[in-house]
Amino acid sequence: MSHPAKVTASSLALKKRRGQKITMLTAYDFPLARMISLSQVDVILVSDAVGTVGLGRPGAVSVTVDEMAYHTRACRNGAGPSMLVTTLPFGSYADPPQAVESATRLVKEGGAEGVHIEATASDADVVHAVVDAGIPVMGHVGIIKQEIFRTGTIRIQGKTATQASAIVQDALELADAGCFALVLECIPAPVAEVITRSIAIPTIGIGAGSSCDGQALVTQDMLGLFKELSPRFLKVYVDLEDVIVDALSEFRKDVQTGRFPGPEHSYPISEEELAALLTRLSE
Repeated sequence: MSHPAKVTASSLALKKRRGQKITMLTAYDFPLARMISLSQVDVILVSDAVGTVGLGRPGAVSVTVDEMAYHTRACRNGAGPSMLVTTLPFGSYADPPQAVESATRLVKEGGAEGVHIEATASDADVVHAVVDAGIPVMGHVGIIKQEIFRTGTIRIQGKTATQASAIVQDALELADAGCFALVLECIPAPVAEVITRSIAIPTIGIGAGSSCDGQALVTQDMLGLFKELSPRFLKVYVDLEDVIVDALSEFRKDVQTGRFPGPEHSYPISEEELAALLTRLSE
């Protein structure tokens, strides 16, 4: 039985040239990373959304490099042939030296095969430095955490010609800086199409229309495991929260009523050995 080929930056570029769509989902632990890999999804992104989706915090900016390395290491054990990419968290790439140090830690300690950086054209030097250090970089334009933290709101980007022009310029600069792929988050589909046609590297959309070279979702969102947000671009494929809560409730009821565990869930001992044990205990 043949095994899927290892996904790399080069194989993703080949997919774009061939017109084959790229898939990317998020994971923060071994079981989910393994299931995503078994589904033959191209890229597993260990994103800083682990702060909210995985750790229940109000925002992602609190996530540290230590935490990202920890969750990346867990996912590394289940990623298989999927490419494992990890987000550089807020405040970990303020300048090129810090970015290289943070990215290197995620590769060496976590086993990441690339890093994901939310950036603008002004961060091109940061991307260039990390690429020069030998680490593949996935860029990210549109909605970025720095803007969310600065304004306190999430606003769709690129709805005016001025905004759209700035995003296109960001994309061009990041591609020139050496990114192997670019995430386009929550920008109008026509603007995403312009970017996708303007750069040689693959684009992966999340709320950016169907013209991107690939699509991404937060796995917990599309499985119904995180319901605090419900963006327009989200498609919920199954509501596992209801399924899981029903199963857990059934377990509770079975224990309370004595239905679980039954004889089939217990380990036997022969009558002779039990009698010998009781005899010893009574001596």
